[in-house]
Amino acid sequence: MPRVVDTRIRVIAWVYLAAQILLVGTGGLVRLTSSGLGCPTWPACTADSLVNTPEMGIHGLIEFGNRLLGVALGILAIVAFLSVWRMRQTRPDLFRLTLFAGLGIPAQAFIGGISVWTQLNPYVVGLHFVISAILAGLCTAFVFRTYTEMGPRVVAVPRWYLIVTHLTSVVVALTVLVGIMTTGSGPHAGDANAPRNGLNSELLQHIHAWPAYTTFALTLVLLFAAFRLRLQTLPWAALLLVVELVQIGVGLLQARTGLPPLMVGIHMILSCVLVSALVSLILHLTKPAGLPTAVLTTDSSAAAPTDASTAAAGSV
Repeated sequence: MPRVVDTRIRVIAWVYLAAQILLVGTGGLVRLTSSGLGCPTWPACTADSLVNTPEMGIHGLIEFGNRLLGVALGILAIVAFLSVWRMRQTRPDLFRLTLFAGLGIPAQAFIGGISVWTQLNPYVVGLHFVISAILAGLCTAFVFRTYTEMGPRVVAVPRWYLIVTHLTSVVVALTVLVGIMTTGSGPHAGDANAPRNGLNSELLQHIHAWPAYTTFALTLVLLFAAFRLRLQTLPWAALLLVVELVQIGVGLLQARTGLPPLMVGIHMILSCVLVSALVSLILHLTKPAGLPTAVLTTDSSAAAPTDASTAAAGSV
């Protein structure tokens, strides 16, 4: 197991992030193909079989396949945790991130079990998605930290920019939550007999759009300011804006075409990509204490060790 961050750990971090987002896509496939109860029990697929059976058809195959991918993600979480185990003293940030992200995997499995036991209660299914978004954010932070050194960091943007960025994060969280409520009222319940939340779907679509467009406006402010002030957040604000544009386009298209499953699935995946892009922007609000403001990079090779623990880590 590595003693310092190297290419192996960075590859694991990127695969971990991609797998978290991929699992959202396969979870969406389960829901959008009405396969949510393809395996009617949990943790086994049926009362008599751990795996799906031919009699269960395509729905059982899709649901059990998603469960297998969840197991694969759990193995990847263990690999990520073990990869930083020998650095738990010199890089406690990586240790904590892999620990918390790893604990989220069994939590997700248990919530998935509750959703099956409750016949796909929309609020439980919604919580499932919330945890997925949080895990995507944690894995994004893990990727970022593999490219930075330990040590004190200072704010690298004006105070008002910091406030607007965090305000944007609040609005994004509100957008995601209202989107979950909207989906919980719509036609894609995961099973023909699954309950809905009983809310007005058409009204929620309009309410969902309000924080979404507010997020877009705030991101324009962040991008323009980063360009004028030459801030290191510029590429990340641009990335966030691009994701929002695509997400808005998909949202408008699905609303005007009767919510086709493919568009809804893409919308779900983009929600986690949006969270990841936002977390990336937030992480670039600071820089290592000894790094000049003009240096617009997070490359660890550009930053000298800033405390005793960092120096020790570099000498190992």
